[in-house]
Amino acid sequence: MAEVTPNADENPWKKLNVAIQDADTLRQEAVEAHTEHLITEIETLEGPLATTLRAVYDGEGVDYFMEKLDARIKGHDHEIERMCNYHYQGFIDSIRELQQVSGDATKLKGEIQGLNRELKFSCDPLLSKGDELVKYRKIQKNVTLAIESLSLCLPVLEMYGKLQEQMKCKRYYPALKTLEQLEHTYLPRVLNHWFSQTMAEAIPRLRERIKDASMVELKDFLESIRKHSAKIGEVAMRHAAEQNNMDPSIAKKRVKTRRAPPPPNPFTGEVEDVAPSPPTNNSDKEEELSAQDLIDFSPVYRCLHIYSLLGDKEKFESYYRSQRWKQAWLSLQPPPNMHESLDLFKKYFHDIIGFFVVEDHILHTTQGLVTRSHMDELWEKTVEKLSATLRITWKSCKLASLMLEVKKLIVLFCHTLKGYGFSVGRLLELLLEMRDRYSVILSDQWIDVFTDIFTEDNYTPILCDKPEDYVIICSQFPYTDKELDKSEYPRQFPFSQFVPSIYVQVKEYINACLKFSADLHLSHTEIDDMIRKSANQLLTKTLGACLSKLIKKPSLSLLQLIQISINMNYLEMSCEYLEEYISSLTGAEKDSVHIARLHGSSMFKDARSEAEQQIYQQLNLKIDEFLDLASYDWTISDSKGQASSYLMDLVVFLKSIFMSFTNLPEKVAKTACMSACQHIASRLMALMLDNEVKLLSMGAFHQFNLDVMQCEQFAASAPIPDSNDGTLQMAFTDLRQLLDLFINWDWSVYLADYGKQQSRYLRVPRHIAVSLLEKLNNGDKKKNNLFASLKKNERDKKRLIETVLKQLKVLENGAA
Repeated sequence: MAEVTPNADENPWKKLNVAIQDADTLRQEAVEAHTEHLITEIETLEGPLATTLRAVYDGEGVDYFMEKLDARIKGHDHEIERMCNYHYQGFIDSIRELQQVSGDATKLKGEIQGLNRELKFSCDPLLSKGDELVKYRKIQKNVTLAIESLSLCLPVLEMYGKLQEQMKCKRYYPALKTLEQLEHTYLPRVLNHWFSQTMAEAIPRLRERIKDASMVELKDFLESIRKHSAKIGEVAMRHAAEQNNMDPSIAKKRVKTRRAPPPPNPFTGEVEDVAPSPPTNNSDKEEELSAQDLIDFSPVYRCLHIYSLLGDKEKFESYYRSQRWKQAWLSLQPPPNMHESLDLFKKYFHDIIGFFVVEDHILHTTQGLVTRSHMDELWEKTVEKLSATLRITWKSCKLASLMLEVKKLIVLFCHTLKGYGFSVGRLLELLLEMRDRYSVILSDQWIDVFTDIFTEDNYTPILCDKPEDYVIICSQFPYTDKELDKSEYPRQFPFSQFVPSIYVQVKEYINACLKFSADLHLSHTEIDDMIRKSANQLLTKTLGACLSKLIKKPSLSLLQLIQISINMNYLEMSCEYLEEYISSLTGAEKDSVHIARLHGSSMFKDARSEAEQQIYQQLNLKIDEFLDLASYDWTISDSKGQASSYLMDLVVFLKSIFMSFTNLPEKVAKTACMSACQHIASRLMALMLDNEVKLLSMGAFHQFNLDVMQCEQFAASAPIPDSNDGTLQMAFTDLRQLLDLFINWDWSVYLADYGKQQSRYLRVPRHIAVSLLEKLNNGDKKKNNLFASLKKNERDKKRLIETVLKQLKVLENGAA
């Protein structure tokens, strides 16, 4: 719409110059000016009219505004009409030209339609091909997109298939690596595909499957290692024996040497191909497998790496250690009746060594699964339990040979584990305790040895008919006698067979003790002290008790006791040779101040003293057997003129017995002889003083005197060498003085010298004299001769007896 410019005369603002205007005029002019301004804005404004229209409707002159707007529109219409009239001729010309153009256009349209028909006819095949081309272009595009999608999906599917194959083949560690690549590298490329979400959701479950499968494999490994621990320990002990120059058979029988297939790679699970070794002859020595080569540790490594990658390493370490400690505790439980079989001991030690060999290998091939502090803790608990088990076990053991083999096993056990860095000091100290028990068992076994020797001995001096027998005895026992060496055969030793037998067995005991000291790394002095201590225990307690039991046997004869006493002398002298033998075995200096002495000499002295006492007792018992045969007629009027037969037999027996005392020490023989004489004297005195003997006659005194004289003659005949000094006769002094007093009727001298040291009848006690006088007086009263009382001599004798009795009683009362 063209802008209409008002004339100057029509300018409403000029009316403002009017000086005086009334209020209505001013108000009307203001409305007109405002309305004009709004219309001008509507005409000129190119933007939205909302503000202007709001101003119109918010004001009071809406109707006036509409009138002015209509007037303005009419003015513009008039202006348009004027302008159209001015340009009408040009418009008509344009219409004519347009009509002409319309005809040309129609003609052109026909031509175009013809061309179109021709073009359509000619382009139909092209269009058809074009449609096909478009179609194929779409197909090609889809194929390209499919190829691109497949290019992205195929690696994912291939990795997933590879994962499934690895899981199927139990190659869990490679499967875990494949799973990591699948999750972080391949799956992000195919997030727009539906199966990627399914795979992503399955990944945690696959990880758990891998963890569970590796744990199952670990459990199988733990079960397998439990079964093979004994074999691992056996191989380790055999290697340790070879390295320490010990007998490998201590461990167990040697297994066939063969090369085991190499273990699979713990991460890939693949087994390397190894060229087959050429066959070797049986005489060729194949290389032994180490203990670690007997077990495939890859399950542990795989499980450890899997749990480490999955962030559960601590859980795995805790589980592994707890399970291994349970297996260690099972290994430490001794099999039933282990003290009865060496094979059970071997299996027990093999299990323990196998456990620690495996743990040591795990310690050095992993990081943190097994630590040195954990191993030390396990070892301390093992040593404590092992020590307690062995202490209980060997208390039940009864065989020294088994104890010795067990000791060798313990020593080899210590060498084996020491080679793996474990401290074995407490176990070596345990062997010292075991040594004491070993000595006790040896001593108990030697009780039977000594008892058999005593049972088999004939208790007679050894008689050698041939030089070979003589050489054998001299080689068994250190006895030298130049005269015996020069004498003719048969040659007789002073001792019986049990002397060399005991000496040989004591040496065997010493050798057995020495065997226990081997491989204990003790000094010569310590070994010497140990053997001497054990030898002293054998001599003083074991052999001493056996000898004491032997000597006290009631079945031993007097000659056997004499031979035992003689044997004790030579065994006592042999102790010096035993000390030299021990020093030669141990290498300790004989004169060292630290060397303990054998107590065998004192023990043999005590045994000899006990045997001598038994000799004295047996001799007295034999004497009692003869004296029990004594049968006296105490009322006989005259003697038989010769000694009693029982006493003659006793003297003959004593002479033969004392002839066998030749090899006894002089002091012992004299003591035995004196003891026999004293016992005979006391028994003869007891016969006269027996309360059952009420009557006595002088004939009985004379007969008894003949028997005492026979005993005195025996004592004076020097029944043993160098016994003719009158000592033996002193045993019968009491009897001699008593019989002389009665036979010589020398009461005046007895009464006169009573109480004096120089009295001839000093050894006749007053009460004995009174008792015998009363028995003699009673005997005279019972005589059957009725006229004996008329004889003057009998009357005088009777008065004399009564007088002597009164005087003796007076002396007795005075003494009281």
